[in-house]
Amino acid sequence: MKLTKEEILKRCNAVVPNTLMETLHIKYIDVGDDFLTAEMPVNSGVHQPDGVLHGGAMVALAESVGSAACFIFLDAENYMIRGLEISANHIKSIASGKVFATATFLHKGKTTQVWNILLKDEEGKLISACKLTTICLPKKA
Repeated sequence: MKLTKEEILKRCNAVVPNTLMETLHIKYIDVGDDFLTAEMPVNSGVHQPDGVLHGGAMVALAESVGSAACFIFLDAENYMIRGLEISANHIKSIASGKVFATATFLHKGKTTQVWNILLKDEEGKLISACKLTTICLPKKA
């Protein structure tokens, strides 16, 4: 049974309460055949001391959307999926508004996967480029 876009987003957002995603006000807003997008508001709650978006908050958003994409596009029912490594190149600062993170596959292997996650502002300007490596291991019976 193939889920609709709305059902997938509902499932992604249903796991947000009582997590870091809730603390950061991350919301999953769009999904397609090969991508997942989430948004996060940029305000004093995610600023570094000089008033711009904290790099750690950007990485948390990137890992959140990449991990959620794993559960959509991989067999999370039979496999445990974990992040192995994340890297980020922060391109531009942002002080207010929203930031959007979109995860797409660079590599979709049976055991390891590599995700490209681009963070953009409301005007579509690149804020950060991240890469997340995940691993799928069979769940123990």
